[in-house]
Amino acid sequence: MKRGLHSVLKRLAGPAIILLAAAVALAPLLRRGPTSGSDLFFHLASWIEARNSMLMGIPYPHWTPQSNFGAGEPRFVFYPPLTWMTGAALGLVLPWGMVGSVFGFLLLAAIGLATRKLAREVLEDGPATLAGCAAIFSGYPLLTFYVRADFAELAGGFWIPLMLLFLLRDRNSSAGLWKRAFDGSAALLAITVAGVWLTNGPAGLMASYLLTAAAVTIAVVERSWAPLLRATAGTVLGMGLAADFLVPAFWEQNWANLKSAISIPHYRVEYSWLFAKHSDMSLAQGSHDQHLRLVSWVAVSMLTVTVLAALVAWKRGTLPEPRRWRILLLLIPCAVLFSMLPVSLPVWNVLPKLRYLQFPWRWLLALEAPFAILFAAAAWFKPLRWRIPVLVLCAIAFAGLSAYAGKFWFQSCGAGQEAVAQAEEAGIGVYGKREYAPPGGTPLEPRYGQPGACLIGDREAVLGLKKAGGIVWPARCGKGFKANLFWPEHKEVTGVAAQAGYLVLRLRNYPAWRATVNGQPVTPVSDFEYGLMAVPVEEGPVHVVVDWTTTPDVIAGRCTSCVSVLLLTGLWLLERKLNRPRLS
Repeated sequence: MKRGLHSVLKRLAGPAIILLAAAVALAPLLRRGPTSGSDLFFHLASWIEARNSMLMGIPYPHWTPQSNFGAGEPRFVFYPPLTWMTGAALGLVLPWGMVGSVFGFLLLAAIGLATRKLAREVLEDGPATLAGCAAIFSGYPLLTFYVRADFAELAGGFWIPLMLLFLLRDRNSSAGLWKRAFDGSAALLAITVAGVWLTNGPAGLMASYLLTAAAVTIAVVERSWAPLLRATAGTVLGMGLAADFLVPAFWEQNWANLKSAISIPHYRVEYSWLFAKHSDMSLAQGSHDQHLRLVSWVAVSMLTVTVLAALVAWKRGTLPEPRRWRILLLLIPCAVLFSMLPVSLPVWNVLPKLRYLQFPWRWLLALEAPFAILFAAAAWFKPLRWRIPVLVLCAIAFAGLSAYAGKFWFQSCGAGQEAVAQAEEAGIGVYGKREYAPPGGTPLEPRYGQPGACLIGDREAVLGLKKAGGIVWPARCGKGFKANLFWPEHKEVTGVAAQAGYLVLRLRNYPAWRATVNGQPVTPVSDFEYGLMAVPVEEGPVHVVVDWTTTPDVIAGRCTSCVSVLLLTGLWLLERKLNRPRLS
């Protein structure tokens, strides 16, 4: 009994230490309250919108009705669902002021646990646990949480170590091609690929390119097709599992202004090389260059520690084995450094969609696991007389990094979180995102206080055909209309039109909307100034109904995901059969 209890406690000790490390990383919040990174309000608004939609009976919402001050936007069509769904679920049981902190703790702990799992393939339990802690305090996760509050990107630090784990596993090294490729890891790799794409678009891009490069490298080093076969099966099935989100997001990208995400200088890779300085005052005096300097120092620190750790581990003879692990752990830091220097620009221009990463320093996400494993390999000592002092120094360093982040990276919320929550709950609405606006020229942001419906008799004013001006809000609005626009995917407007014309709704137009006027289908047009929906009406009583519809691309995505689930089940059964021990 005692031996069994000791075994259980030994297995739980590593994960418990990592949970403690995640708590230490966020300890400054106990004194200072929740931090407010640059993306917090965007994520908070998404969580609230998703929770409200779910409470109204929509399990997978597509539209955020309170964005653009009540005009809405198709945010959930293009933003991967796992983090905003998780935030919405946390909001069901926690006050909104606590959700960000609790979510951050869970993600940091997940990063540590995933890195520990990866490290356990080549390190013992003790150094693997140290690697998990080192990943949390490597620099980029704390920066992402405290300064940026980008929960979706932070979650990528959980999926990428698992992806590397299921690619690098080689349980049947002496077996044939099929048994070696499908040793029980291919199905799990597919789930991981789906998970990262359903979490964050930039992380999905990084993971896909990293997986491809790693598989090719291992295949060349070991002269085996097995890594490529496993990576191909995992990628195809993983993308298929995520097709319910990916197919509509890809197909409908021309229905929104997504290219603005890579068109303005702030979001172009050419303006974010390491320690770059710019003469453009909007970059130099704004937050862009200030943040770039900060993240550049974090990048240099992580790369320096990684190189020093590799040298120490090599000198001590503790570099991880086998050879494929060693090569990847050393090549990834080189690739990360290359991607953040101007010399890499041709690669950014050639590889499809790579520019949607926007910031080269996002590749630090891929550096977290190699950093942690090499650090643990260099710092772990078997003799207690060396191990204990080194671990004490590591604990002091980790606590110091937490204190530093809490002092210098902490962003004061003020009343911001409460204001966003109140604006959402009261129906006032919040600002929208440029990339989800209608395509073409960016329409003006609808203002707070615009009426739910406005009757305009001049078609040229609605469509912006008159050079002298457009719609004047709200002076020229017709009266007597009641607009019920608070339902996420169903809108109604009733009233009496004093004249024939266009009824402009406080609702951003989007091809997935279907509108009827007095029971008859109509084709809406977009108001030129704000991209709002305008429907033609005749004089007299008017009843407008607008519903979100399931478009063919959504059906195609769902069917693809269903087929992929069946194929994944078949792959899992195949792997079980191939790896079933034979009875002699």
